[in-house]
Amino acid sequence: MNLRWNGRERIAVPKATVWAFVNDPAKFASCLPEVRETKVIDAHNLEATVGVAVGPLRGKLKFKIALQPRADGSHLDIKIAGGGLGSSLDLHAGADLTDDGGEATILEWQATAAMRGPIAAMGGRTVDSQAERVIGETFANVKKRLGAEPHRA
Repeated sequence: MNLRWNGRERIAVPKATVWAFVNDPAKFASCLPEVRETKVIDAHNLEATVGVAVGPLRGKLKFKIALQPRADGSHLDIKIAGGGLGSSLDLHAGADLTDDGGEATILEWQATAAMRGPIAAMGGRTVDSQAERVIGETFANVKKRLGAEPHRA
C-alpha cells in the first residue's frame, strides 16, 4: 500500500529556531506521537519504539529515523524505516521552512509511505487516516513544543 499526505504549520518563532529544533534528534523524537522509547544514535539518527492500534492489531513498531538536512537551512528530509507485528513501513517526509516576516516560520511538509503486511491489509482508509494523523500530529507537535520553549534572539 502506497500513501501520500501533506500539510502546513505557521510557527511563531524565527526560522533559525525552528531549523535548530527539527535538526535535533532528541527534540524531534519528543514530537512523535505514541512514543514509548527513543535512542539517539548520533547527530542525525535515532531509533524509536511507538505504540500502534489499527483495528484489532495492537502493539509496538520499531523504527530507524534519519534526519537529512540541506546545508542551506531550508529543507529537511526525514527517512523512517522499520516495523513490527509482521508489518513493515518505509516513510519519506520532507519539510520546507520559509521565513514569514522574521518572527515566524512556515513549515510545509509532505510525506509518502509504503506499507506491507497485516497493518496494510487492515484496509486503506483506516491505515491512511491513522498514518496521516500521526504525521500531522508530529509536525503540529513541533509547533507546540516551540511555543512552549523560551527563545533567545
